[in-house]
Amino acid sequence: MHRLEARNVSKTFGSTKVLHDVGLRVAPGEIHALIGQNGSGKSTVVKILTGYHAPDAGASLTLDGRQIPLPVQWRRASELGISVVHQDLGLLDQLTVSDNIGIGGYRHSRFLRRIDWRRQAEIARDVLARLDVDIDPQTPVAALSATRRAEVAIARALREHTPGTGLIILDEATRALPREELVKFHALLRRVVAEGTSVLMVSHNLEEVRTLADRVTVLRDGTVAGAGLPTADLSEQDMARLMLGKTVGTLSPRGVDAADRPPVAVVTGLTGDGLGEAEVSLEVREGEVVGLTGLPGSGFEAIPYLITGARRAGGGTLRTDAGELPLDRATVAQCMAAGVSLVPERRERDGLAFELSIRDNIALPSVRSRGKPWFVRRGWQDAQADELIGKLAIRTRSSATLVKELSGGNQQKVLFAKWLSLRPRLLVLHEATQAVDVGARQDLLTAIHEVADTGVGVLYVSGEPSDLADVCDRILVHRPGQPFLELRDVTADAVLDAIYAGTTTAGGSQCGNQ
Repeated sequence: MHRLEARNVSKTFGSTKVLHDVGLRVAPGEIHALIGQNGSGKSTVVKILTGYHAPDAGASLTLDGRQIPLPVQWRRASELGISVVHQDLGLLDQLTVSDNIGIGGYRHSRFLRRIDWRRQAEIARDVLARLDVDIDPQTPVAALSATRRAEVAIARALREHTPGTGLIILDEATRALPREELVKFHALLRRVVAEGTSVLMVSHNLEEVRTLADRVTVLRDGTVAGAGLPTADLSEQDMARLMLGKTVGTLSPRGVDAADRPPVAVVTGLTGDGLGEAEVSLEVREGEVVGLTGLPGSGFEAIPYLITGARRAGGGTLRTDAGELPLDRATVAQCMAAGVSLVPERRERDGLAFELSIRDNIALPSVRSRGKPWFVRRGWQDAQADELIGKLAIRTRSSATLVKELSGGNQQKVLFAKWLSLRPRLLVLHEATQAVDVGARQDLLTAIHEVADTGVGVLYVSGEPSDLADVCDRILVHRPGQPFLELRDVTADAVLDAIYAGTTTAGGSQCGNQ
């Protein structure tokens, strides 16, 4: 008997059919991955399973052989043992671990219906103990590491489950976890499925899918391109080929040595929150892609925000063709005027206005300079949006489509287009390919090469070794209190070695940091 079986699942929005008779079978006690390009239908399947969307007529859904009436009523699905952990984890920082585990299922006193806080604390302790997670239930969630937060989210998902039953849906829930923390989280999931609980994991990370999942179902353009395939029989290339319907290309090294070119930006003596006592200095030259990486939590993640005015630096200067800016007083507007633009990591929080159209989002940085206080013409906005939609292969009906209606990969392309529209001298990107599929990743990395070929300097900040090895001309490894370790012409494995061991087998030299 299957833990979950979905049959003939279709979904139509208006005149567009986005799912075509999709089938999905998840066995008891297995981790089953659901993968596909952005826009392939993964999110729609999850939303049907959790009751957000109603499927078209003819679909059926069973859990442990019991028919679930459609459309799904979430309370009923929860009672049957279906739970979900979304990519943002859905935790409230101001509440304790116990409070977060109880959200949506607090126990109440019989007559007055007051929350039974003592009983809630017992439930939290029991489910954490079941997972072998050593966290004080009274700890504020804001004080927890990324892995601990994910563990709390899993604990909440298991709150109502009888051991050995139920299904947890992980919707990109590992997206924000650093590489070294993934190992711990994967071990936790293995303990969960060892009891017999099943996991349906939606992910763009094919390496993670191949390492963790037992079987995988692949969606392409709303249809099943591969159903319940054993991951042991597949390579990452095999999965990518099923997702895209073609073999994924590889980026050719640019072979750029920009040592003789003028710098587009020079950062000197940078200090600030997250960097400790050390000063950071670096430069990016015309037409080169410079990678910046380091151990998670070492401070390299703060650098893109400190040098672009998004966070107030403790000290340091930024020098471009426009002059010199003191970073302890620099604003985002001043950095933009100096030719420096930032593509931030969190597009949903810091990068895009989801209720506005693609056209309006791309135009936002330029409205003040190209419009009047009382009137902004549409002509240049339409032309600019259409050009960038074509250049970045953004999949949309028109530039008037709302950003919230796009897939994650296409939203990321809109964010990239928004800041590319300013024609910066230095483009700073932080985790530009996070949670996008292999096709969108290829499009974005290719676009970065094309931007650099026009003479723009690019600072690519990431903890993903394969991205750094594929796109960068040189890579700076941040080591607090020590000079940068500079790498050239290295593999992803060599980048990983440099991050975690401070050594590399290829082309390393010291520079920069003081």
